[in-house]
Amino acid sequence: MIICVCRRVSDRDIAKHVRAGMDFDDIQFELGVATQCGQCESCARDVVAQCSATHPVAGIRLTPEVPKGAAWTSSAAS
Repeated sequence: MIICVCRRVSDRDIAKHVRAGMDFDDIQFELGVATQCGQCESCARDVVAQCSATHPVAGIRLTPEVPKGAAWTSSAAS
């Protein structure tokens, strides 16, 4: 998802830089996020806060694996 329209910076771009050890100020300097109109700053800061080295993209929650049952094997065999 594009976070900064002015500089075309996505949440993935921000997450990649957070995983590299950068904080918001470093990312702002490197990517130019929130340096033009400033409308994206709070959202960009939220993305930085949500990201860590173990979460490649902010805000994604994985669902638990669906157990394989009789319906699974019958539809998988089709």
